[in-house]
Amino acid sequence: MTAASAYTDLLYEERDGIATITINRAEKLNAFRGNTCDELIDALNRAAWNAQIGVIVLTGAGTRAFCTGGDQSAHDGGYDGRGTVGLPMEALHAIIRVAPKPVIAKVRGYAIGGGNVLATLCDLTIAAESAQFGQVGPKVGSVDPGFGTAYLARIVGEKRAREIWYLCRRYGAAEAAAMGLVNKVVPDDQLDAEVEIWCREIMDRSPTAIAIAKRSFNADSDSIAGIGALGMQALKLYYETEESKEGVRAFNEKRKPEFRKYAK
Repeated sequence: MTAASAYTDLLYEERDGIATITINRAEKLNAFRGNTCDELIDALNRAAWNAQIGVIVLTGAGTRAFCTGGDQSAHDGGYDGRGTVGLPMEALHAIIRVAPKPVIAKVRGYAIGGGNVLATLCDLTIAAESAQFGQVGPKVGSVDPGFGTAYLARIVGEKRAREIWYLCRRYGAAEAAAMGLVNKVVPDDQLDAEVEIWCREIMDRSPTAIAIAKRSFNADSDSIAGIGALGMQALKLYYETEESKEGVRAFNEKRKPEFRKYAK
C-alpha cells in the first residue's frame, strides 16, 4: 500500500472517522490518467478496510471541477495505464462498490464523462450549485459501457440515461437532483459544511448495519460488472479504430470531429 504522502495525483486525509480523497489535478480539471486511477484504488482500499473510518468522501481539487474523466492528453488508441483500455476502470468502479461504508461524492464544478460515472457510482452525491453533470463519450470517440450506462439508467430512468449519452448535454445541479442523480444541492460556500453534516450523521449509525445495507443494494445490480467487462473489451477494439482516434485528435486540436468519414 502506498504511503499517503507518496501520492502524486491525490490528496488523502483521515480525520475523525472520515477519509477524504481529493483528485489533485486541478490544472487538468481533475481528469484522470492511469496513475490517478491506481492511486484512487489504493486510497479507497486504505479507507475501506480501516475500521476507524466510517465514511469516505471523494472530491476534486479547486473549484472548477470534481472530475472530467479520462485525460485525453494521455490517450492515443488506449490510455497510459494498465487495464483493458489502459485505465483500470473495472477495478476503480469495483472498490467504490465493495467498500463496506458509504462513499460520498462532493461535487463542485464539472462532473463530466468518467467524472460523471464516478459521481453516479458513489453511494451519495452532494453538489454545489456550480456543479454540472453530463457525458461526452460520443463527442470524443469513447463510451462507458457498464456502470456508466446500465447503472445510470437505474438511477435516472432509461429515457433520461439515453438522452444523457446520445446528446452529451450538460445538466446543472438542480436538474441533476430532480432526475435523482444528486441527493442534495447547496450554495458553493456551504458544500463543505453540508458534507460534514452528512458524514457526522453516518458516523452515528451502526457500521455493520450500513455495510449490510450497502451490500444488499449492490446485490441487485452486481451483474452490471459483467456487462461492463464485456463492454470494455469492445471499447478496446473501438479505441484502435480511426473513428475513435478522430475524436481524440479533434479534442486535442480544439475542432469539431469528423466521425462519419471513418464510420463503417
